[in-house]
Amino acid sequence: MSTLAARAERAAAVAARHADAVDREGRFPVEAVAAMKAERLLGLQIPGQLGGEGAGLVQIAELCSTLGQACSAAAMTFAMHHIKVSSLVTHGLDSPWHGRLMERIAREQLLVASSTTEAGIGGDLRNSLCAVETNGEVFALGKDASVISYGAHADLILATARRHPDAATSDQVLVALMADQVSLVRTGDWDTLGMRGTCSEGFRLEARNVPVEQILPKPFAEIAAQSMLASSHLLWSSVWYGIATYAVDRARAFVQAEARRRPGQVPPTATRLAEVSNAHQAMRGTIASALRRFEDAHGDADTIGSVGFCVMLNNLKVTVSDMAVDIVRRALAIVGLAGYRNDTPFSLGRPLRDVLSAPLMIGNDRILANTAKLLLVQKGSGQLMSA
Repeated sequence: MSTLAARAERAAAVAARHADAVDREGRFPVEAVAAMKAERLLGLQIPGQLGGEGAGLVQIAELCSTLGQACSAAAMTFAMHHIKVSSLVTHGLDSPWHGRLMERIAREQLLVASSTTEAGIGGDLRNSLCAVETNGEVFALGKDASVISYGAHADLILATARRHPDAATSDQVLVALMADQVSLVRTGDWDTLGMRGTCSEGFRLEARNVPVEQILPKPFAEIAAQSMLASSHLLWSSVWYGIATYAVDRARAFVQAEARRRPGQVPPTATRLAEVSNAHQAMRGTIASALRRFEDAHGDADTIGSVGFCVMLNNLKVTVSDMAVDIVRRALAIVGLAGYRNDTPFSLGRPLRDVLSAPLMIGNDRILANTAKLLLVQKGSGQLMSA
């Protein structure tokens, strides 16, 4: 088997060829996802004993960056899939049913989607209105899901819900629903400025007679704190880094072309290129530092769930999402009209529209409000390399 980087590059090459059509037509990146499956990238995190490769989040983040340079929607689909797989690997190994599910993900390269948003709740994934209704050994679930990214294209959906109809909105479970176990009736379209290929439409989700063993045994609050929050912010950030990298590469190529046209002269945009390169390096360092912190804390539930770690992850998301938008905008200023047009090798219209979604995915204002509450009880260590 060729190296993981080579496999990712081959999938990215396919994604890049179809990226403009995916964006223009607002369609799912079927070719890119087929390439991911052909390169067996969807089961990477599954442990070796279950047929996967036991890849860590750092390796997945590298692939998110590679794909982000090719097609933002394909990269985000890959990231969101692995955020859910991370939750299964972290919290489902003790469940025989979920162990068999992970074997299937690795063997069949199943694509996993999630349903955590809900009408009336919005993007507050720590609360649900819908509830699991158990009847003996089976359950039913009905959910007004305002967004399910690529839900119509997924092989299974991990959905949040209250534990039972009388449970508090925060007393949630995570259930695995196979595509043939659910009915999805579209209730909203996805006609957006960017990230058009994620096809994040709204649906009325209905499931009946689902075996109760498909409910993950750990409370969702624990799953969110110990795996989902970290993997979401780390992998999303890696996608945004890939988008920013593409923009910086286009700006660099433009300035170098200008320099070749005028030998012996430094193009006036070269200084701006130096400035955006500096910002790009800072962005990389911010993500790399967070990934190292996560790797160091891997398996330590107390550290990953601590106030300081949550603050660090919140700050990562807010900082990197804003940096990504700033870097792409500055790259466009360097390239000028050639980047504004859609018919040049330096076009940056699609990456700019895509990256504008970054501060909106769990809105930065909401995250900052959450961080403000955490800071009221956080005790700082005063150390450079720790929270």
